[in-house]
Amino acid sequence: MRIAVDVRELCGRRTGVGRYLGELLQEWTTNRDARRHEWHLYAHERPSVPSAYANGIHVIPGAGGTAWEQWTLDRALTVARPDVLFAPAYTAPLTAPCPVALTIHDMSFSAHPEWFSWREGMRRRLLTRWSARRARVVITVSTFSKREIATHCGIPSDRIRVIGHGMRSWVAAPPRAREPLVLYVGSIFARRNVATLLQAFLDTVAPALPDARLAIVGDNRTYPRVDLDTLLARAPEEIRRRVALHAYASDDELAGLYASASAFVFLSEYEGFGFTPLEALAAGVPPVVLDTPIAREIYGPAARYLPPFPDLSRAVGEALVELLVAEAPRRDILRYAPEVLGRYLWDRAAADTLRAIEDAAGV
Repeated sequence: MRIAVDVRELCGRRTGVGRYLGELLQEWTTNRDARRHEWHLYAHERPSVPSAYANGIHVIPGAGGTAWEQWTLDRALTVARPDVLFAPAYTAPLTAPCPVALTIHDMSFSAHPEWFSWREGMRRRLLTRWSARRARVVITVSTFSKREIATHCGIPSDRIRVIGHGMRSWVAAPPRAREPLVLYVGSIFARRNVATLLQAFLDTVAPALPDARLAIVGDNRTYPRVDLDTLLARAPEEIRRRVALHAYASDDELAGLYASASAFVFLSEYEGFGFTPLEALAAGVPPVVLDTPIAREIYGPAARYLPPFPDLSRAVGEALVELLVAEAPRRDILRYAPEVLGRYLWDRAAADTLRAIEDAAGV
């Protein structure tokens, strides 16, 4: 069977969807069933993929946005006539000449349109809804997201399959001595309350613990725009020096941060999955998260939960001081890590996703 894959997310710097797709492709290189198929990877520029796919890469120049997807990719598929298209990032060509297996990671743009500009939100809502209705199989990453997709896209829940992410450790070197480092990793959206984390560190953690540091890693995609640099500039210079804002970090840099940190913070109000707290767990770092249905589903007992207090900044600061100072609270969280992480294996996720693609093709 000839499987086409939209691999635009593997061009340039990888964020969440790119890492999801990259892990699947890597697992399929050693999966016996996947190796029976013929793989064709489509992108607007040269993607970074395992060498096993070298002969199946199709670079079709363009901007790589919606117009490329709906027109350029669609025309290429019309010529190639694959048996199925795997679209891993919310949308697919609406007139694709083959069955589609589509992954939708969350429905934030429908559930909370105020987090997006009018134009971006409308584009996402319309294209995702139409793509979901067009797809033979819709894949998502949590039971919570399955309910959201069925509600907002108006498709039967039996067409939606829940296939969780896998997880791998970020500790590439021998574990380091833990430092009083607080870490956040992930794209910065308004729903993730990164400004609240920064304020909690400036107001509560830094004054209480002179050696404490904060590292925030992620591209700022907030709407309306939240200027973290301006917020940080209001703090005394001695405290500012203990905060690092990184738009991006390489895998090696992330591994070093995870290996050093003593606490991880992810104050998200809405996620489809949210896997960076699991990465923290895999590296031996206890996560602090908002108490939401999706957080409870994914992290189970292996997290410190904070209700969305009116004064969330103070609550976050107090929780972090406790985790940075005392070993027992960290140990109480981390003892559940093996149980929780055992649910998320990339080889299983890849096998289940392949079966969904095959079912979409009618194989």
